[in-house]
Amino acid sequence: MKVLMVNTSETAGGAAIAAKRLMRALNRNGVEANMLVRDKTTDDAHVFALPHQRRMRLRFIAERGVVFAANRLSRSNLWAVDANRFGCDITRLPIFQEADIIHLHWVNQGLLSVGDLARILHSGKPVVWTFHDMWAFTGICHHAESCEGWRHKCGDCLLLAHPAAADLSYTTFARKEKAYKAGRINVIACSDWLADLAREAPLLKGNRVESIPNAIDTEFYVRGDKAAAREALGLPQDKKILLFIAYKATDEKKGFQYLIDAIDLVHKNYPEWTREMAVVPVGKESDKLKNAFACEAFPQDYVSDREKLRLLYQAADVLVMPTLRDNLPNTIVEGMACGLPCVGFNVGGLPQMIEDHLTGFLVKFCDVDDLAHKILNLLYSDHYDDFCRNAREKAEQNYSQKYVAERHIEFYKQVIGER
Repeated sequence: MKVLMVNTSETAGGAAIAAKRLMRALNRNGVEANMLVRDKTTDDAHVFALPHQRRMRLRFIAERGVVFAANRLSRSNLWAVDANRFGCDITRLPIFQEADIIHLHWVNQGLLSVGDLARILHSGKPVVWTFHDMWAFTGICHHAESCEGWRHKCGDCLLLAHPAAADLSYTTFARKEKAYKAGRINVIACSDWLADLAREAPLLKGNRVESIPNAIDTEFYVRGDKAAAREALGLPQDKKILLFIAYKATDEKKGFQYLIDAIDLVHKNYPEWTREMAVVPVGKESDKLKNAFACEAFPQDYVSDREKLRLLYQAADVLVMPTLRDNLPNTIVEGMACGLPCVGFNVGGLPQMIEDHLTGFLVKFCDVDDLAHKILNLLYSDHYDDFCRNAREKAEQNYSQKYVAERHIEFYKQVIGER
């Protein structure tokens, strides 16, 4: 069986990381898997870059231009939406024609147009599409949040500077509706939450939807020596460390302000405890948070080195994920594999990952009081070691490469069998 993964980037972003990990896991479990990307950044022999890179850059610029023009030259939400007007026809490439399964992942920003998606569906190849967000079944947004427009063909999009009944969201929805009639989409959602939404989506009516989580390397992400990890990172040995990780640490959707407010609340009520605590914010612009907390902070820039990332998980006491919207964050799974319990809002796919009172604590959505309370409960729990062991066991049982690869292989066989 030959599988072709298709993703915009090889390494940048959660979808790229998840797709490449799956590719490796499949190759280790008897499936020939390759990856086709716009942005190739390593010398991995299984990863192929699209030809004509200059044209790809122009398509990317043109794609942003569509959104910019629809927004009447406003930069507001420029990166929150995609119309996929421009892309590359990959069906003519030998690597596409040789594959038995085409497995799409994140295909925006000039990789595939909606018309290209139609050509792939019309090619006769079985198509599997892993959803890492909601874009495939909305008009133009990746996260609809409280908007229900995707249930009714979109239009009047609140992410556009000047919403209208027949705006870019409406016309893109109509283009997707037409394109999806070209063939069957076999959907994999990374979380039960996203799978449930996909099953309710009018755009996907009649298509199969399965929930299969992303894989991580549970032989690499393991529990380690906390003191040694802290020494290697230059972190204090005498503090209870809260780890906060985001691609961009100051991204409001990742909830950094809720963590700041929660630490402020702890300091107000228990100032002696904040003297025992430290926050390690990780991600772009994390240095802006150095003096934001009522306790010491040790900012770390965005980490692409997975060995350093593993040290951060091993050095911390609690992973805090006050994200306001997320599917199935790789960060939580990696932390769990390193025996790191997590505290996060009860939103998106987090309830599937954080088993309340077992691998961490779920927090009432946007409730600062509850966030502060749950952080303290975990840090000072008499059963803290049990939380760590449970987190590791959950990662091994549900997110190991072997387990996830086997789930995908079975799904592929069913898809081929149905055809």
